[in-house]
Amino acid sequence: MVVYFNDRFMEKEAVCISPDDRGFLFADSLYEVIRSYKGTFFRAKQHLSRLGYGATHLKLGKTDFSELEEIARKLVVKNRLESEDAVVYFQVTRGVAKRSHAFPLPAPRPTIYASVSKFDPGPADRDRETGIHVITIADTRWARCDMKTTALTPNILANQAAVEAGATEAIFIRDGVMLEGSHSNFAAVFDNVLVTAPLSNYILGGITRQFVMQLCARENIRIEERPIFEQDIHLATEMMILGTTTEVTPIVRMNNTIFKEGKPGPVTRALQMAYNQKIALIG
Repeated sequence: MVVYFNDRFMEKEAVCISPDDRGFLFADSLYEVIRSYKGTFFRAKQHLSRLGYGATHLKLGKTDFSELEEIARKLVVKNRLESEDAVVYFQVTRGVAKRSHAFPLPAPRPTIYASVSKFDPGPADRDRETGIHVITIADTRWARCDMKTTALTPNILANQAAVEAGATEAIFIRDGVMLEGSHSNFAAVFDNVLVTAPLSNYILGGITRQFVMQLCARENIRIEERPIFEQDIHLATEMMILGTTTEVTPIVRMNNTIFKEGKPGPVTRALQMAYNQKIALIG
C-alpha cells in the first residue's frame, strides 16, 4: 500500500514515526476520514475545513490543509482504487519534540500522514436496510468534542460496551441530553420534525449531519437543532445515526427496548433515498 508521510509517497511499511512525536506521546493530533465513491470524494473541502478548525483551536503550526485533497487523489490513483469505494484517512500531529506538556518552542513541523483503503461496508448495507441496536452510555469525554482529535479512549470504551451488549453503536448522554454516538451523530424524529443536538463543544460538527440537514431542506422535512432529552425519547417516532461510513442508518432498538415495532420510519427512508440519489450523481 502506498501512503503519504511528510511530503513523500512511500510504501506503508517504510513509514517511521518518531517515539518523540506528540501524536504518539499525548494524542496531540487530529484526524479526518473522507469517503471516495469510485474516485469522487464526498465533501472533501468540508472535511479539510474541519481539520483546519481543529488545528486552529489546538494552535498547531499549520491550519490550511487544502492541498491534502490533491494528495488524496494521488493516493487513490497510486493504489488503483479509482473504480472502488474507498476511505482516505488523514492524521496531523503537532510534530516531534522533547516530551513536555507545554507547547514546544520553536514550534516543530507538524507530522502529516495519509492512507487510503478499499471501503469494506461489512454489515453497514444490511444495517441501513433493517436498522441497528444501540445502547446509551454516560458521556465521560472531555469538553472539546468539537475537535476531531485522536484522543478517543472514551469513544473506544463506549463502542466496546456496545459490542459486548450485541449492539452497533453507543449514544452518549450528558446531563440527561442525548448528544451523539461514539463515532456518529444522532438524530430523532418528533411530530415529523428531524431533531438533532445543536452544535456545541460537546458534539462534533458532522459533515454527514450537515449534508443531511441540507437534504431535509430539499425534501421539505422540517429540522430543529435542540437538545433531545433522554426522558422524552419515547415520544420520538424515528431515530437514526449519521456518519461518513454509516450514512443514514435507522435505529430500531435502544438498550433492551424494541423501538416502534423494530422498523425504519418514513423520514429515515426519505433521507436514505435522497442521500443515495446525491451519491449516484457523484459516484
